[in-house]
Amino acid sequence: MSFISMKFLLFIFFAAAGYYLIPKKWQWGWLLLFSYLYYLSSGWKMTLFLIYVTMVTYGAGLALHAVEERDSLDKQMKKRRKKQVLILALVLDFGLLAILKYTNFFIENLDYLFHLELSFRNLILPIGLSFYTFQSAGYLMDVYWKRCEPERNPLRFALFVSFFPQILQGPIGRFDRLAHQLYESHSFDRVRIERGVQRILWGYFKKLVVADTAAIFVNAAFDEYTTYTGIAIFGVLAYSAQLYGDFSGGMDIVIGIAQLFGIELDENFKRPYFAVSITDFWHRWHITLGTWMKDYIFYPLSLSKWMGKLGKSAKKIFGKTYGRALPICLANIVVFLVVGIWHGAAWKFIVYGLYNGLIIGFSGLMVQNYRSWKKRLHINDKSNGWKVFQIVRTFLLVNISWFFDRADTIPQALQMMKNAVTNFAPRQLLEIQVGTGTAGAKYTILALGILVISCLAVFVVSLLQERGIQIRNALAARPWVIRWIAYMALLMSSAMLGQPPDSTGGFIYAQF
Repeated sequence: MSFISMKFLLFIFFAAAGYYLIPKKWQWGWLLLFSYLYYLSSGWKMTLFLIYVTMVTYGAGLALHAVEERDSLDKQMKKRRKKQVLILALVLDFGLLAILKYTNFFIENLDYLFHLELSFRNLILPIGLSFYTFQSAGYLMDVYWKRCEPERNPLRFALFVSFFPQILQGPIGRFDRLAHQLYESHSFDRVRIERGVQRILWGYFKKLVVADTAAIFVNAAFDEYTTYTGIAIFGVLAYSAQLYGDFSGGMDIVIGIAQLFGIELDENFKRPYFAVSITDFWHRWHITLGTWMKDYIFYPLSLSKWMGKLGKSAKKIFGKTYGRALPICLANIVVFLVVGIWHGAAWKFIVYGLYNGLIIGFSGLMVQNYRSWKKRLHINDKSNGWKVFQIVRTFLLVNISWFFDRADTIPQALQMMKNAVTNFAPRQLLEIQVGTGTAGAKYTILALGILVISCLAVFVVSLLQERGIQIRNALAARPWVIRWIAYMALLMSSAMLGQPPDSTGGFIYAQF
């Protein structure tokens, strides 16, 4: 059931209406029912994988707690048993993800290396599999580290894994922040409902007007890159707009829907195109994935015994400064290698991840050098000019990575990067057919105008937010007539200026 369908809007209406009409003690059960109804709408086979991950994780959580409570085991034995339970559960959860998502990737590479002529497998890839697997794995590790108590009610735990607004594309929730909100009762709150609707409308504007309009030019530039050789730079810039509008717009819709039920999900975006470095970018883009990687991969890896030994050896060879930074840099590279693999089963995603990891790792090694260079060149790193330079530099580096993210292959990405700096023919934008017949060229100009103006609108809102202006609070303080005029303007602009939902597909991250 698509988030941008009338069927889904009716689904939300009945879910929210019933939530406040039934007795409060049943509200969490109502959410569980609608979460599974939503997932069943994509097919009953998809739901089997969700149940599998839920059962494995629930059982492992109880097993970890049972081992911890056994007085007959000494501390060392408890640690060993708990680690065995954790590893087995993670293998079962991530093993399913690996089989469904990466089997054909391994077959393709084995065929290429050994000429085995193996046939591809027709495997189902359940929607949201990566998101609910990562969320479940985070819960398991939190129980293992005794950061939270395991949930004993299997149905309540099933709701934590399957809460329908976030199951499609996140954000990746943490048990200690999300679970109690799902289970406790909520009273109808007109102000909260209005703010949820406000957030949903803004998300639809970013998705339908910004992202789906940009997709027209992105698809032409990337899917027909040998024809439109002169607009590679416009194609990747449009992809920046599409990806941000699509993913952050989807997050606005998800967070807004959750607010209708009195639930506050974690923010997943914080104006990433205002980032001053690649590290800062990943603190602002897909925040819950970044914090998941930091807490469950980066810290355990960088603080591990063998990484500590590596650091000591590196200090002897490279000196104290570089020796201390090297383990952190290697841990960052591993983290972003995992991020790349998470994005998809293709070498281009591995390159995408390593590209980000190497930049962050190299920057970590060069911190002292950067400070020395800025001092010698008399650069005031507190000035507005320097900050603008950092933002532009980071935006360019991010767009280079988008070539690998969007292109079908690494050679295509490299060719388009070459075209971006050697072949500039903006008139080719007008050759992209938008609409049919003789009016196609007029629709192309109109679509370009809509894209530019809508991007400017998002930019202005983001700039004001970056400067600390609370736009939503300011709007909430206005008379109800002004507020609802603004809401209707968002609704009408999304309906009149946005692309038809069936013309550009659903959300990009729904396939993860």
